[in-house]
Amino acid sequence: MSTTAFTVCFMVWMMFAVIGIPIKQQLGLNETQFGILAAMPVLTGSLVRLPLGMMTDKFGGRPVFFTIMMLTVVPIYLVGRATEYWQLLVAGLFVGLAGGAFSVGIAYCARWFEKQNQGFAMGVFGAGNAGAAVTKIVAPSIVIAWGWTMVPTVFAAMMLVTALAFFVFTYSDPSHKVESHVTVGHQLKALRDPNVWKICQYYSIVFGGYVALALWMTKYYVQEYGFDLKSAAFLAACFSLPGGVLRALGGWFSDKYGAHKVTWSVLWVCWICLFILSYPQTEFTVKTVTGPQTYHIYLNEYVFTALMFVVGIAMAVGKASVFKYISDDYPTNIGVISGIVGLAGGLGGFLLPIMFGALVDLTGIRSSCFMLMYGVVWVSLIWMYWTEVRDADLMRGKHELVAADNLE
Repeated sequence: MSTTAFTVCFMVWMMFAVIGIPIKQQLGLNETQFGILAAMPVLTGSLVRLPLGMMTDKFGGRPVFFTIMMLTVVPIYLVGRATEYWQLLVAGLFVGLAGGAFSVGIAYCARWFEKQNQGFAMGVFGAGNAGAAVTKIVAPSIVIAWGWTMVPTVFAAMMLVTALAFFVFTYSDPSHKVESHVTVGHQLKALRDPNVWKICQYYSIVFGGYVALALWMTKYYVQEYGFDLKSAAFLAACFSLPGGVLRALGGWFSDKYGAHKVTWSVLWVCWICLFILSYPQTEFTVKTVTGPQTYHIYLNEYVFTALMFVVGIAMAVGKASVFKYISDDYPTNIGVISGIVGLAGGLGGFLLPIMFGALVDLTGIRSSCFMLMYGVVWVSLIWMYWTEVRDADLMRGKHELVAADNLE
């Protein structure tokens, strides 16, 4: 039930990825304005994750999750009644509360399972990220049939029904709450832990990057390859769907092989794919003995979609492996840590689409979004090498020396 509820929340959270395109045309928005509109719900959903995670530890996941869903019903409906850009931005801020459901649900679900299975359990819940793909499949058909204003109406009804079903079919365990003597200040001490900030950096890629690209890809297909809205959204779902559904697989891998090995592999896969995706369409002329020859280098829609599919799978696995770090290292305050990490990931999902739009406006190169993502992944690989891979190699070398001395 939690996974279903989170799927609907994520559908709502990604709503502007589809309806933002006709809104952009209707209001005459530039790329940066579109990026701000698409990312506005992500901002609220990010900022509330930490307080919602703390509330989950204190009051339990069920009442907090239900309250979030009920609070978003009216704002979702009002999006379809907005006529000005500022009205859409304000409504988007309140709709963004739905994104905060992640830090609630992840802690709520994890505590029902023993440690060796928590990675898989959190991965199953996190599969609700597939709501981004569901939006891309469902929303375009609604837009074509009844116009973009009908999408918020349908989604508001879905949220209301889901919230009521969640209330009926779930229950609470009082033992999952933290002790009453644990204060807010004590919970916030986690912000002083450098390891938490490192996990935040990883999650800003595998989740923040996923959210940003899920918001951006439909428009990218429309403008770069000339697809109509329905076809573009369907192809964009080839990235969003595995990026959500396969999160459970990432949880299983993390339980089996450990969070570090899986995350390290994920970052390398993303780095390689983003390097290829970064290359813009290029024409160049070579002077040959028979005269000038012009060449055109570009990624066609088939290669592009295949690469995005691989990135989607890698990010799905990485989202689960990063949260395995949390359940391993911070078992007693999963809600707070997941709130902090979720906040960082959500802020990545908010800032990146705006930066994508600004880069296109500044450079005129659509693939500049992948150039930016490539750089962010490179930073994380360097950080992980110096804090985890290098330390592990040094420790292994020390153990080998000790073993050699003992043999002598």
